[in-house]
Amino acid sequence: MTTGPSGPEFQPARTDPVRAGLLCRCPRCGRAPLFNGFLRVVERCRACGYDFSHLNTGDGAAVFVMQIAGGIVVFGALFIQIAYSPPVWALLAVATPLVVGLSLSLMRPAKGVMIALQMRNRAGQSRHDI
Repeated sequence: MTTGPSGPEFQPARTDPVRAGLLCRCPRCGRAPLFNGFLRVVERCRACGYDFSHLNTGDGAAVFVMQIAGGIVVFGALFIQIAYSPPVWALLAVATPLVVGLSLSLMRPAKGVMIALQMRNRAGQSRHDI
């Protein structure tokens, strides 16, 4: 906090919002956690007090995660099928847990990055806040 001509003025921390989103931290200050639970965004940052209630990423992160995880698993399975010709049940036994694991592990960082980019670019309803 610094004192400006009209009183206290908030100076946000110099943090990369995308890095903070990947680490699931507040994109504004980079200190407090961004999520309360697995994918539920906190209503207000505990460190800087930023209000997240107006931000909505929708299904944007899920679309990117499905494309990334699906692409990796499908092209990997296609390569293995062409190179080694294993039975289909073996491919399914390996690919199903792999795509579920990749999807679950990528979802929080992807949603954090979507929120950080929405804040940085002042997209949608967040334009009037910063």
